[in-house]
Amino acid sequence: MPEKLFPHLSPVLFLQTFVAQSIEVSLKNGGGKGSNRLNYIEQLGLTASGCFETAYRQQTEQEGALDHGQYADMIVAIKNKIGGNFSRATSEAGMVRVLNTRCPFGDAVMQAPELCKMTSGVFGGIAARNFGYAKVILDKRIATGDGVCEARIYTDCKKSAGFEGDEYHREQGVIRGRATTVKARIGKESRNGRAWCGAGEPDAVDKPAIVAKSPAMLYALEIVKVVAPTLATVLITGETGVGKEIVARRIHAMSERRNRSFVAVNCGAIPENLVETTLFGHERGAFTGAYEVHHGLFEQAEGGSLFLDETDSLPLAAQARLLRVLQGGEFERVGGKQRLSTNVRVIAAASMRLEKYIAEGAFRMDLYYRINVVPILLPPLRERREDILPLVHHILAQLSEKYHKVITSLGDTALMRVMHYDWPGNVRELENVLERSFLFSAAPVMSDLLLPQTGQPASLKQPSDFSLKQAKQQASEQVEALILKEALTRFYGNVSEVAKSLGLTPRAIHQKLNIHSLNPGAYRAQGKQPHPDKRK
Repeated sequence: MPEKLFPHLSPVLFLQTFVAQSIEVSLKNGGGKGSNRLNYIEQLGLTASGCFETAYRQQTEQEGALDHGQYADMIVAIKNKIGGNFSRATSEAGMVRVLNTRCPFGDAVMQAPELCKMTSGVFGGIAARNFGYAKVILDKRIATGDGVCEARIYTDCKKSAGFEGDEYHREQGVIRGRATTVKARIGKESRNGRAWCGAGEPDAVDKPAIVAKSPAMLYALEIVKVVAPTLATVLITGETGVGKEIVARRIHAMSERRNRSFVAVNCGAIPENLVETTLFGHERGAFTGAYEVHHGLFEQAEGGSLFLDETDSLPLAAQARLLRVLQGGEFERVGGKQRLSTNVRVIAAASMRLEKYIAEGAFRMDLYYRINVVPILLPPLRERREDILPLVHHILAQLSEKYHKVITSLGDTALMRVMHYDWPGNVRELENVLERSFLFSAAPVMSDLLLPQTGQPASLKQPSDFSLKQAKQQASEQVEALILKEALTRFYGNVSEVAKSLGLTPRAIHQKLNIHSLNPGAYRAQGKQPHPDKRK
């Protein structure tokens, strides 16, 4: 039985950990001035919130989703354990309100009012983790001379509209605050949160859950178990939506680096002219005589793991730089002269067309051999149908928690559809279809699935000398072409909108359009035609 964490919480431990973690996070984020300082204090709050919630749940033997009353009891108990004097106040539906008369930071908080971001991060992190969304509004603060702290935490975005506050969202198991990057979809996750409870090794609960019943996925997880504690570079391959990032997170969680940062980046989402800057950083002199430095992802992931998704979309110049880092453990920032060493474990992911790109010269073979030390192949969902129903039950449980509506199973029609559909978008498409169907289902048993209206082309009938594998491959390609054509028609050839609707990058869409010989320009012309209603 794991050691109880909640009794370790105390004002002294909280302040000691805050100082230690502040120094570490500040160094990673380039100092503590301006917005950087606010961002890293918020990051401290979010990482601490996970530890605090785990400790409280363990102490109270509480499982499952919280209601608003349980959430309020949790945050009051946590804040008072680390030196506050919180209590509940009158609240309306969809919102929790608490009052406090003593700050854990003491009078020092008045010299640094931005420390209130810590409270916002803790409250928002726990709420977003349990309700999917939170907005924290600090109406009164001891730090600004009000004498008391008064906080409102909204879990309904409609009710919080119009109020200024700090927003937090739960996205695919990651809690996101205001400190996000718009140039590339970069997600960070630190395992340092357990330090707030005076704890060391994480329990199995910290490992990302992977639903797997099929022999192929169980075999992949066995490889993960073997390779995770090592320093080996891993290449995860599979179609879009099969769960490559969650496998990468599990490798990190089971490694010796679990207490350091996990940094994930979708290489296909970075503009080509910013790829090297994003990965390796840059430095340059300004006309004022100052010197500007941007820390890349290799520096941000120092000591931890860097997950490079869609590695096959990297330009050749960036591939050459990446190869040098993997071979020598050193790199230079763009525009810099100093050679920097790095201690980062790279976990790469690529599509099933990687070998095709190598043959065409679009991907370096020497880099392929360097990242492909341990390959992990994740099969598409249509080839592991044993996983479909367990995934359905897992996703329905998450949706029930998210939308506060209980749907636990599928009716006969929905069951037949879910098992006979080929799921070209894999687990991501299954999640989307189930969520869409969930929202329009009124009964506790989902009677039907709202699947894409793609139809079935006559050419899907295969000649008798085709193998089953060839038939499946051709069917998959034709369904993909149909989906692309439908999206191009709907968005009049706007590739960015098509990419957004399908959960892919514009670069990936362009690659698929080339494969299927589809010209988006032909669909743009349709958008210029006057609408039938406007001709009258």
